[in-house]
Amino acid sequence: MLVEEIMNKDVVTLKPDHSIKEALELLNEHHIKHIPIVNDQYSVVGIISDRDIRDAAPSTLEKQKNQAILDHNIESIMTSPVITVHPLDFIEEIASIFYEHEIACVPVTKDNRLVGVVTEKDLLYTLIQLTGIHEQSSQIEVKVPNKAGMLPAITKIFGERKINISSVFIYPFKDDHSQKIIVLRIQTMNPMPLIDELKDKGYEVLWPNIPGLSQ
Repeated sequence: MLVEEIMNKDVVTLKPDHSIKEALELLNEHHIKHIPIVNDQYSVVGIISDRDIRDAAPSTLEKQKNQAILDHNIESIMTSPVITVHPLDFIEEIASIFYEHEIACVPVTKDNRLVGVVTEKDLLYTLIQLTGIHEQSSQIEVKVPNKAGMLPAITKIFGERKINISSVFIYPFKDDHSQKIIVLRIQTMNPMPLIDELKDKGYEVLWPNIPGLSQ
Protein backbone atom coordinates (compact mmCIF):
# COMPACT_ATOMS: atom_id res chain seq x y z
CA MET A 1 0.00 0.00 0.00
CA LEU A 2 1.24 3.48 -0.87
CA VAL A 3 1.44 6.58 1.30
CA GLU A 4 -0.94 8.49 -1.00
CA GLU A 5 -3.67 5.99 -0.14
CA ILE A 6 -3.64 6.76 3.58
CA MET A 7 -2.32 10.34 3.86
CA ASN A 8 -4.49 13.22 5.02
CA LYS A 9 -4.59 15.81 2.22
CA ASP A 10 -6.46 18.44 4.24
CA VAL A 11 -3.44 19.75 6.15
CA VAL A 12 -3.42 22.57 8.69
CA THR A 13 -0.24 24.63 8.20
CA LEU A 14 1.44 27.74 9.57
CA LYS A 15 4.37 29.92 8.54
CA PRO A 16 7.50 30.45 10.65
CA ASP A 17 6.48 33.95 11.71
CA HIS A 18 3.17 32.85 13.23
CA SER A 19 3.08 32.84 17.02
CA ILE A 20 3.22 29.85 19.33
CA LYS A 21 -0.17 30.98 20.62
CA GLU A 22 -1.67 30.68 17.12
CA ALA A 23 -0.22 27.19 16.80
CA LEU A 24 -1.70 26.18 20.15
CA GLU A 25 -5.11 27.50 19.14
CA LEU A 26 -5.05 25.52 15.87
CA LEU A 27 -3.97 22.33 17.63
CA ASN A 28 -6.92 22.63 20.01
CA GLU A 29 -9.41 23.73 17.36
CA HIS A 30 -8.66 20.86 14.96
CA HIS A 31 -7.87 18.25 17.62
CA ILE A 32 -4.49 17.50 16.06
CA LYS A 33 -1.01 17.09 17.52
CA HIS A 34 1.25 18.30 14.69
CA ILE A 35 1.38 21.27 12.33
CA PRO A 36 3.80 21.44 9.36
CA ILE A 37 5.48 24.83 8.97
CA VAL A 38 5.73 25.98 5.35
CA ASN A 39 7.24 28.90 3.45
CA ASP A 40 5.66 30.97 0.65
CA GLN A 41 6.37 28.18 -1.87
CA TYR A 42 4.53 25.69 0.38
CA SER A 43 7.77 23.83 1.05
CA VAL A 44 8.11 22.26 4.49
CA VAL A 45 10.65 24.17 6.59
CA GLY A 46 9.70 22.78 10.00
CA ILE A 47 7.11 21.00 12.10
CA ILE A 48 5.65 21.73 15.51
CA SER A 49 3.87 19.42 17.95
CA ASP A 50 1.79 19.89 21.07
CA ARG A 51 4.75 18.51 22.99
CA ASP A 52 7.04 21.23 21.59
CA ILE A 53 4.64 23.84 22.96
CA ARG A 54 4.37 22.13 26.36
CA ASP A 55 8.16 21.94 26.61
CA ALA A 56 8.58 25.59 25.64
CA ALA A 57 5.94 27.11 27.87
CA PRO A 58 6.64 27.45 31.61
CA SER A 59 4.17 26.46 34.30
CA THR A 60 0.68 27.95 34.09
CA LEU A 61 1.35 29.28 37.58
CA GLU A 62 3.70 31.82 35.97
CA LYS A 63 0.92 33.38 33.91
CA GLN A 64 2.71 36.55 32.77
CA LYS A 65 5.89 34.71 31.72
CA ASN A 66 3.80 32.04 30.03
CA GLN A 67 2.01 34.64 27.88
CA ALA A 68 5.32 36.14 26.77
CA ILE A 69 6.55 32.75 25.56
CA LEU A 70 3.34 32.16 23.59
CA ASP A 71 3.87 35.43 21.71
CA HIS A 72 7.18 34.17 20.26
CA ASN A 73 7.35 32.98 16.64
CA ILE A 74 6.97 29.24 16.17
CA GLU A 75 10.24 29.32 14.25
CA SER A 76 11.92 29.54 17.65
CA ILE A 77 10.71 26.11 18.77
CA MET A 78 9.87 24.19 15.57
CA THR A 79 11.80 21.08 14.58
CA SER A 80 13.96 21.63 11.49
CA PRO A 81 15.03 20.07 9.15
CA VAL A 82 12.05 17.76 8.79
CA ILE A 83 11.90 14.12 7.72
CA THR A 84 9.47 13.88 4.80
CA VAL A 85 8.16 11.10 2.58
CA HIS A 86 6.81 10.86 -0.98
CA PRO A 87 3.23 9.87 -1.91
CA LEU A 88 4.56 6.81 -3.77
CA ASP A 89 6.54 5.47 -0.81
CA PHE A 90 5.29 2.26 0.80
CA ILE A 91 3.64 2.40 4.21
CA GLU A 92 6.13 -0.18 5.49
CA GLU A 93 8.83 2.46 5.00
CA ILE A 94 6.78 4.93 7.07
CA ALA A 95 6.55 2.43 9.92
CA SER A 96 10.33 2.06 9.88
CA ILE A 97 10.80 5.85 9.94
CA PHE A 98 8.42 6.26 12.89
CA TYR A 99 10.28 3.56 14.82
CA GLU A 100 13.86 4.55 14.00
CA HIS A 101 13.40 8.30 14.52
CA GLU A 102 10.84 8.07 17.35
CA ILE A 103 8.41 10.45 15.65
CA ALA A 104 4.64 10.32 15.24
CA CYS A 105 3.99 12.40 12.11
CA VAL A 106 5.66 12.87 8.72
CA PRO A 107 4.77 15.47 6.07
CA VAL A 108 4.27 14.10 2.55
CA THR A 109 5.90 16.16 -0.19
CA LYS A 110 5.95 16.07 -3.98
CA ASP A 111 8.15 18.34 -6.07
CA ASN A 112 9.24 19.96 -2.80
CA ARG A 113 5.65 20.99 -1.95
CA LEU A 114 3.52 19.74 0.92
CA VAL A 115 0.68 17.49 -0.30
CA GLY A 116 -0.34 15.68 2.89
CA VAL A 117 0.62 14.24 6.26
CA VAL A 118 0.67 10.76 7.77
CA THR A 119 0.43 10.25 11.51
CA GLU A 120 1.25 7.26 13.67
CA LYS A 121 -2.50 6.85 14.26
CA ASP A 122 -3.16 6.75 10.48
CA LEU A 123 -0.56 4.04 10.07
CA LEU A 124 -1.83 1.97 13.00
CA TYR A 125 -5.39 2.12 11.68
CA THR A 126 -4.22 1.01 8.23
CA LEU A 127 -2.25 -1.92 9.64
CA ILE A 128 -5.32 -3.01 11.60
CA GLN A 129 -7.32 -2.97 8.37
CA LEU A 130 -4.63 -4.97 6.58
CA THR A 131 -4.71 -7.72 9.21
CA GLY A 132 -8.41 -8.27 8.62
CA ILE A 133 -9.02 -8.25 12.38
CA HIS A 134 -11.99 -5.88 11.92
CA GLU A 135 -13.87 -8.61 10.05
CA GLN A 136 -15.56 -11.70 11.51
CA SER A 137 -12.81 -14.25 11.16
CA SER A 138 -10.52 -16.79 12.80
CA GLN A 139 -6.73 -16.79 13.06
CA ILE A 140 -4.47 -19.77 12.44
CA GLU A 141 -0.71 -19.88 13.00
CA VAL A 142 1.32 -22.62 11.33
CA LYS A 143 5.05 -23.28 11.81
CA VAL A 144 6.77 -24.37 8.59
CA PRO A 145 10.32 -24.85 7.30
CA ASN A 146 11.85 -21.70 5.86
CA LYS A 147 11.94 -22.85 2.26
CA ALA A 148 10.26 -22.07 -1.04
CA GLY A 149 6.78 -23.39 -1.71
CA MET A 150 5.45 -23.54 1.84
CA LEU A 151 2.92 -20.72 1.50
CA PRO A 152 1.32 -22.10 -1.71
CA ALA A 153 1.17 -25.55 -0.11
CA ILE A 154 -0.66 -24.18 2.94
CA THR A 155 -3.06 -21.94 1.02
CA LYS A 156 -3.92 -24.81 -1.36
CA ILE A 157 -5.55 -26.60 1.57
CA PHE A 158 -7.65 -23.51 2.29
CA GLY A 159 -8.60 -23.20 -1.37
CA GLU A 160 -9.72 -26.82 -1.59
CA ARG A 161 -12.08 -26.18 1.32
CA LYS A 162 -13.22 -22.93 -0.35
CA ILE A 163 -12.26 -20.88 2.69
CA ASN A 164 -11.56 -17.24 1.99
CA ILE A 165 -8.29 -15.80 3.38
CA SER A 166 -8.56 -12.23 4.71
CA SER A 167 -4.84 -11.69 5.35
CA VAL A 168 -1.49 -13.44 5.50
CA PHE A 169 1.56 -12.52 7.56
CA ILE A 170 4.87 -14.35 7.72
CA TYR A 171 7.56 -13.86 10.35
CA PRO A 172 10.59 -15.78 11.70
CA PHE A 173 10.14 -18.35 14.47
CA LYS A 174 11.97 -16.86 17.46
CA ASP A 175 15.72 -16.96 16.70
CA ASP A 176 15.46 -20.03 14.48
CA HIS A 177 16.00 -18.84 10.89
CA SER A 178 15.25 -22.32 9.58
CA GLN A 179 11.58 -21.97 10.57
CA LYS A 180 8.82 -19.49 9.74
CA ILE A 181 5.39 -18.76 11.17
CA ILE A 182 2.57 -18.29 8.67
CA VAL A 183 -0.34 -16.38 10.19
CA LEU A 184 -3.60 -16.59 8.27
CA ARG A 185 -6.86 -14.85 9.11
CA ILE A 186 -9.71 -16.75 7.50
CA GLN A 187 -13.41 -16.05 7.04
CA THR A 188 -14.85 -18.89 9.06
CA MET A 189 -15.89 -19.06 12.69
CA ASN A 190 -15.22 -22.81 12.88
CA PRO A 191 -11.59 -23.49 11.92
CA MET A 192 -11.46 -26.90 13.64
CA PRO A 193 -11.89 -29.12 10.54
CA LEU A 194 -9.19 -27.13 8.78
CA ILE A 195 -6.83 -27.34 11.76
CA ASP A 196 -7.46 -31.08 11.92
CA GLU A 197 -6.55 -31.45 8.24
CA LEU A 198 -3.40 -29.34 8.60
CA LYS A 199 -2.21 -31.56 11.45
CA ASP A 200 -3.11 -34.72 9.51
CA LYS A 201 -0.88 -33.47 6.70
CA GLY A 202 2.02 -33.04 9.11
CA TYR A 203 1.89 -29.29 9.73
CA GLU A 204 2.49 -27.91 13.21
CA VAL A 205 -0.39 -25.64 14.19
CA LEU A 206 0.71 -23.26 16.93
CA TRP A 207 -2.61 -21.45 17.25
CA PRO A 208 -5.23 -22.34 18.10
CA ASN A 209 -3.74 -25.29 19.94
CA ILE A 210 -6.95 -27.15 20.68
CA PRO A 211 -6.71 -30.36 22.74
CA GLY A 212 -8.27 -33.41 21.16
CA LEU A 213 -7.45 -32.58 17.56
CA SER A 214 -5.16 -34.79 15.50
CA GLN A 215 -1.50 -34.53 16.39
